[in-house]
Amino acid sequence: MGASISVNQETFATEVIEKSHQKPVLVDFFAQWCGPCQMLKPLLEKLAQEYDFVLAKVDIDQSPDLAQTYGVGGVPDVKVAIDGTLTDGFIGMLPEPKLREFLAQLQITSLLDTALESIYADAAIGNVEQAEARLTTLLEQHPDNRGLTLEAANFYIEADRLDKAENLLATIQEYDKEHYPHAKTLRAIVQFKQIALQPEGGTDLDRAFRQAANLVLDENYAAALEQFLTIVTSDQQFRDDGARKAMLAIFDLLGDDHPLTKDYRKQLVMALY
Repeated sequence: MGASISVNQETFATEVIEKSHQKPVLVDFFAQWCGPCQMLKPLLEKLAQEYDFVLAKVDIDQSPDLAQTYGVGGVPDVKVAIDGTLTDGFIGMLPEPKLREFLAQLQITSLLDTALESIYADAAIGNVEQAEARLTTLLEQHPDNRGLTLEAANFYIEADRLDKAENLLATIQEYDKEHYPHAKTLRAIVQFKQIALQPEGGTDLDRAFRQAANLVLDENYAAALEQFLTIVTSDQQFRDDGARKAMLAIFDLLGDDHPLTKDYRKQLVMALY
């Protein structure tokens, strides 16, 4: 895990240049009066808790000599110190996904990603309880990290712990434009897994319904849509309009512009009306 510190003319050499021999240091030259600076600051502080770098914050009004020495014109100006050398990073506000891309380009690792890889590795060799315990700890340490929430939900989906996945996905609301689309996709997968895991038996329509759900999980969307459409045509009220709802869920998975969505949306309308 990284750290976030404030530095000035007196501490810059020790806290930035010297420490950069141990791990990368991102130097955030900012000003209190700068709106984009105040937007960028919490994002960098958040990422410093996840990635292996030090965030060094420099108020240019308190340390004008540093700003002049390193050629800071506009703010925010983020520079990168590695192995004692300070180089240009970027100027201006960047959204979180772009900041993550920037860190990836610098080959600065996400400790969360590393931990998740280890958790999945444990699960793959059968240490599921240990993996789940470590995942629970991560979620407790990062309760507001929606990317981690989605990864955890995916873990539980793969483990057929659908109740836990649903509870996690319920915390991501529609106003979260960055994470909600992925959460909606995972909710659809949960829905189809719930159908596929139902006990064998029942009517021909029950068996066709489960088969169609398994086709979705196998990503055979065309066959799944055709089967659900057949059920809609046969009995619209089957399982509380379940086949139509299942088709809508597949449309969500594929997206509005997918050819299958366009084709089967028309067919569904014709079948209903």
